[in-house]
Amino acid sequence: MSAAIELRGITKVFGTIVANDDVNLTVNRGEILSILGENGSGKTTLMNMIAGIYFPDKGQIFIDGKEVCIRSPKDAFDYKIGMIHQHFKLVDVFTATENIVLGLEDGERFNLKKAAEKVRQISSRYGFEIDPDKKIYEMSVSEKQTVEIIKVLYRGADILILDEPTAVLTPQETQKLFAVLRKMRQGGKSIIIITHKLHEVLALSDRVSVLCKGKYIGTVTTKDTNESELTEMMVGKKVMLNIERSMPKDPQVRLEVHGLDCHDREGVKVLDNVNFTARSGEILGIAGIAGSGQRELLEAIAGLQHITDGEILYHDPKSDAIENLRDKTPMQIRELGVRLSFVPEDRLGMGLVGNMDITDNMMLRSYRRGKGAFLHRKAPRDLAETIIEQLEVVTPGVTTPVRNLSGGNVQKVLVGREIAAAPTVLMAAYPVRGLDINSSYMIYNLLNEQKEKGVAVIFVGEDLDVLIELCDRILVIGSGQVTGLVDGRTATKEEIGFLMTKSVHREEETANENA
Repeated sequence: MSAAIELRGITKVFGTIVANDDVNLTVNRGEILSILGENGSGKTTLMNMIAGIYFPDKGQIFIDGKEVCIRSPKDAFDYKIGMIHQHFKLVDVFTATENIVLGLEDGERFNLKKAAEKVRQISSRYGFEIDPDKKIYEMSVSEKQTVEIIKVLYRGADILILDEPTAVLTPQETQKLFAVLRKMRQGGKSIIIITHKLHEVLALSDRVSVLCKGKYIGTVTTKDTNESELTEMMVGKKVMLNIERSMPKDPQVRLEVHGLDCHDREGVKVLDNVNFTARSGEILGIAGIAGSGQRELLEAIAGLQHITDGEILYHDPKSDAIENLRDKTPMQIRELGVRLSFVPEDRLGMGLVGNMDITDNMMLRSYRRGKGAFLHRKAPRDLAETIIEQLEVVTPGVTTPVRNLSGGNVQKVLVGREIAAAPTVLMAAYPVRGLDINSSYMIYNLLNEQKEKGVAVIFVGEDLDVLIELCDRILVIGSGQVTGLVDGRTATKEEIGFLMTKSVHREEETANENA
């Protein structure tokens, strides 16, 4: 196989942080290469240098054996390199075709009809399912991702970089994407995938390159390796990759949700007649395609989302009293003794204050207990130091502003603080999003510890393998409605994936038509 792209001695420094340190890497023509590494190991930085977003401080990049200089994304496109980022860069009110040709200067007069035909040709060649005339705001997440991939293919990319491409896809959508990527490989394309999901790495890639703390550790052939070996390369030590799921002991009802309805600011219904029960000493998983109402559901329980109908009943374990949390503020909910710990999707937007240091972010939970004008800093500082030590947070110290930490370390600080609040109900929305495998298993073990202490844990996750391995029961939500409740010990990914895409309204309409 000939090398499509070769990196030699690539180094990138941001201030005092060495993001990439003398990295050597080769990607061959017609292969799928996975890039693995812990959070902050420099994977995305390295790929951003190939894509022209950053420029290396040292080192050389060769394409087809010739040294090149990539100073911008336009330069990268000239060398037929295209990157599909985690966060899509699309204009919502434009069609798929309009987004695909946006900003393209090919010297020809702009012809949408001709462009749409070319989009159809690319789609049929690789097996994409896309309507060129559909507006972005009408599309599912996987359709938007398809537009992003076709956008780089339309520009003639032969080397494609995908950053966490399956993070927001259902198992069925993931399988479709993999089928497309395999067809591209057959067509001679070189594909680089950054991912945290080891089972996907093993299922899809030809070779795996591992980075650790900015350094290149090595490349192995996928068929000759396994999850344990890859994790050891990433982390530098043996890691146990198993979730110990115990049977719930004496489960008691903690939360009852009846007929819950919520509307967003535009008046669109985001939760429709949601019913479920959460019990102490168990983990209730919530599965659904991104944007199906999972976030709104947890926000409604935490008092952050206005409820238009229904009730949320909390069973207080101390007094045996039943309290309706509907229309109470988050502060009132906490004053009732209902400690709902909430790890939001937007860590810095809702969970932590970026400009404040780690100690001050711990104090956000306790500042009201201060006497007079002075706040007690010792307990929050001790808590910050405990979290840094136990969760292996990479930081110069407790006085480091949170915004200076990598995404994964921000997540650890947030989850640690929420768990330290000793809740009776712990709600965690995507607590391992963007975390490497070692950190993820730390969080799963923390959630299991809470379950053992009799906490009712509600876990919203994206990885169905983890939901099935971790949760006692799994509630599935589709378009704001409960489409099913399954046993975590017996459920399959396919069963949950089907429930994620099922529509209650569609079923009712079909039943009415058949009646």
